[in-house]
Amino acid sequence: MEPHFIYLNASRIHLHRRGESAILYMHTVFVKIRRVRGSNGNIAVTLTMWTIFLKGVSLTGDYLQSRLFTDMIQLPSDIPPQFSGHETFPLRQLWLRKAYDVVTQQHAPVSRSVFADEEAIVRFGVGKNMAMSIRFWASACGIIEENDGYQATRLGHLLFKTNGFDEFNEHPATTWLMHWQVASTHEKTTTWWYLFNHMVQQVFDRELINASLSGLVAEHKLRISLATLKRDVECCIRSYVPRLGGDSPEEMSEPLFGELGLIQQNAKGAFEFRRGAKRSLPDGVFAYALLDYWERMQHVGSVMAFDRVAYDYGSPGRVFKLDENSVADRLMALEELTRGQIQWTEQAGIRQVTRKDAGQKNLADLKYKLLESAYA
Repeated sequence: MEPHFIYLNASRIHLHRRGESAILYMHTVFVKIRRVRGSNGNIAVTLTMWTIFLKGVSLTGDYLQSRLFTDMIQLPSDIPPQFSGHETFPLRQLWLRKAYDVVTQQHAPVSRSVFADEEAIVRFGVGKNMAMSIRFWASACGIIEENDGYQATRLGHLLFKTNGFDEFNEHPATTWLMHWQVASTHEKTTTWWYLFNHMVQQVFDRELINASLSGLVAEHKLRISLATLKRDVECCIRSYVPRLGGDSPEEMSEPLFGELGLIQQNAKGAFEFRRGAKRSLPDGVFAYALLDYWERMQHVGSVMAFDRVAYDYGSPGRVFKLDENSVADRLMALEELTRGQIQWTEQAGIRQVTRKDAGQKNLADLKYKLLESAYA
């Protein structure tokens, strides 16, 4: 059988086979054996009979099976990747609330030393490295922000203020929301973003992620050691799959994201994604994630194609590991949830969602309003 060829550029994929060609503009393409999806110059391929030409280099089918194409990955913004800051500690229950309390109990902005001075051990009730990890996670999750010191964000206040959405940080909606915060962008948690958006294999191991991220680091000419990458990958995996048999109380306690069931370890020691409906994911958090994603895609306008929501990098479908039918069901439910401000249409096989008000400011206000419904 003759090989297929794919030629890439920044906005489209050119598919050529036996003299026939087609231009694919960020749509889903079905082939006989596997599915190929492309967006913004990125593509995921696992078909052994394909040959990829990228920057003049031919990658065979066997190579496709062994690793991902990190040099085809485009970062969402010019902000450089980050692979450290958590001190190897996964996010734990109540850490975000602790950080919020500390930065709101003093006049804002709070000194940067509040997480690092000698009093931090007493202030947070944990070791010094763990206090630094609390700072990292509160910042990565968008609960606090740095501006000549630390202060609580709008999201932090909405969640944890007195009579807030989740004052005691115990609602499942908050856990899903924090997963969205760390996995939908690369700015502070690049490995989390990479794992949930660019890891196309259903089953994977640490070595595959390490090798893929090494390519990403080389592509961007970053000075990141392999040891740092390995620690970051280990922390990311343990955020969703707790280490068994840990000796310390911290290792024995459940990481916050472990309750989501997004990743499981199989009998061979490898890991696999669990895709599906995610019944514990509230529609209000899905709606917030959709509008947050929409907010970042300013060129899209007031209409968004279904394929974007389900398959694009940084989209709710990818980050929450939802199957296609589940994404469609949730989009159809948004019209009632938003009282018609977001509408689902399906005509002549074209599925899309439409916002009645295209203004960016109103979009930001709407996403927080819809988030409140997740806690009703």
